[in-house]
Amino acid sequence: MYIASSWKDYEILDAGGGDKLERWADVTLLRPDPQAVWPMGAVPRDIDAKYIRSNTGGGYWEYKRQLPESWRVSYRDLTFIVRPTGFKHTGLFPEQAVNWDYMRAAVRRFKADHPDKPFRVLNLFAYTGGATCALAAEGAEVVHVDAAKSIVQWAKQNLAECGLAERPVRFIVDDCMKFVQREARRGHFYEGILMDPPSYGRGPDGEMWRIENGLYPLVEAAVRLLSDDAAFFLINSYTTGLAPTVLTDVLKVAFASRGGSVGSDEIGLPITRGGLVLPCGACGRWAG
Repeated sequence: MYIASSWKDYEILDAGGGDKLERWADVTLLRPDPQAVWPMGAVPRDIDAKYIRSNTGGGYWEYKRQLPESWRVSYRDLTFIVRPTGFKHTGLFPEQAVNWDYMRAAVRRFKADHPDKPFRVLNLFAYTGGATCALAAEGAEVVHVDAAKSIVQWAKQNLAECGLAERPVRFIVDDCMKFVQREARRGHFYEGILMDPPSYGRGPDGEMWRIENGLYPLVEAAVRLLSDDAAFFLINSYTTGLAPTVLTDVLKVAFASRGGSVGSDEIGLPITRGGLVLPCGACGRWAG
């Protein structure tokens, strides 16, 4: 399992009973997590907010004390804006830190071997830009693509919070498959590509996405954008039931004629109480 265990501003204090108790800097939140099927210990009375699921879908936050609209958490040399959203999320997935570290190490190795070459990264379904900020901090040139304009704006704010606003990052609001196809026609290439596709979604013009139908065609198209010196290709997935082995198989087929190494595993976060690990999806990696 790939475990994100280097956080200081984030911690899962406890988990169980379908919930997880988290510390985001000095704010404690109780949020649903369907993977936590074992019992949890007693929930402290002094939590700051709890997300309540609605029987009709969605839900709402129940605040135990007044919180700022947003606040900041740091990971290594990065700073992110987090805020409770209407869909239980906070704008950051802390488990992805294990992938940020992996990709930053790949960029460092590439730059040591190719000091005069740029390292270009395509970040698809890039959300609020955690990976974009990590890669930009390491000196990569990043193209950040997401279909939601408001989310891309949040990513720009995160880049600025990291002190990286002047780094070579392009923010694109677009359907990921359409953008990949256009990049192929333009003859643009990348040394690294990552994607975090949702189970289901729509593009800015109503394009429908279902991961079971769209994942392999997107991977197959994106592989063609890798340069001869490419260092990594990474797929992250939160889709329930999509095992890490599926990502391994997708990558093995897509990279059959190219070589390199392929692997996949679950991603997880340590739980302070009891020494357990909370599974948080799966990740497939190709390394050139």
